[in-house]
Amino acid sequence: MSVADYEVDYSDVIGKKVECPPQCGMCCLCQPEVLPEERPFFRNNHPDCLVKSKGPEPYFALALKKGHGSCVFLENRRCKVYENRTSYCRQFPYHLYASDRVKVELDLSCRGVWYGTGADALTEAKGLVARADRRILAALEESKAVYKEFYSICREAGVMSDPSRLRMTVSENLSMFTDLSYLSRIMDMSQIEPVMSLSGLQPDSRPDMESLEEAGRDLAMDSMSSNDPLSVPVYCDSQWNWNMFMAADDRIQWSVMNDDGDLDVKGSANASDIRLKVPDEAGRKVLADYVMTLNGRDSFMGSVFSLMDANAYEDDMANAYYGCMSVTVMDLLWRMSMLDHFMGTGCGADGVREAIIFYDMDRLDAPTIGAFI
Repeated sequence: MSVADYEVDYSDVIGKKVECPPQCGMCCLCQPEVLPEERPFFRNNHPDCLVKSKGPEPYFALALKKGHGSCVFLENRRCKVYENRTSYCRQFPYHLYASDRVKVELDLSCRGVWYGTGADALTEAKGLVARADRRILAALEESKAVYKEFYSICREAGVMSDPSRLRMTVSENLSMFTDLSYLSRIMDMSQIEPVMSLSGLQPDSRPDMESLEEAGRDLAMDSMSSNDPLSVPVYCDSQWNWNMFMAADDRIQWSVMNDDGDLDVKGSANASDIRLKVPDEAGRKVLADYVMTLNGRDSFMGSVFSLMDANAYEDDMANAYYGCMSVTVMDLLWRMSMLDHFMGTGCGADGVREAIIFYDMDRLDAPTIGAFI
């Protein structure tokens, strides 16, 4: 099999431009794997900067300042080994996802994706795919087998739906996923209907705001429940500060990490004191665009499949997909409310956009049955 023998979906990057803002450096907070062919350079020139990563399947990676800050090669937000940076550094903010095909996805936590300036994303993506051909072939062989087995189990369990049909239905009913009255009903129906349909679904006339708030808060708090800066989502704000929110019990602490890896506490709040807010019309438009992005991502579908597997195939694929999309939106809206509480980002187009920048890297890190390459 060669590069011409497998399908690559570039739809997420067509017509887009991406730049790397020199003040940012947020991607340098992600500890990159060092591939075997890249290790000699670091072993010969910077042996103290090559470490084994943490986790159940450790790999060689670049060291971080104080074990949790930015990459040791980042100085004044510039890379000291830029010409020899790793393949994973070169790929960001592009993600190559293998399922039963390959799809290129953009990480919207990168502020450089939002400006509409810089390099042509399609050209860059094609170059990255060509350079990763050998890794893609190996990953795709495994991921295709996993997907084939997953679909077989779903058919046997009677929970199979057509994924393309699910996507089309979300696209046709997009406004439902930006309206709290509909979100409330979708979340309820996904739990009680044997096979859920959006056709004819009526909004909840009196949505339970407390339950919606709780759903969004629980999801957000779960991702922030760590005292290790390496394990919590990072929000790079418009002033290029690296913001980190760490949760313990019901309390959230907001800190800013400096370039040396030190944390400066900026504030704290009880999570239960942060009220769920609703985006205005302009904010809902930005939210709708993001739902469409999620709806087109193979990694999002793979994440839904992973949840189905974890739940022993008890839910129909339609219920799992619509339910997961709904709780994802609730997570995002609660984070929007949290950012506004701490930083006054608002609930309009800018506020929703900032929430996406805060959230999307976390979304792309969700467990999936496929593989990021």
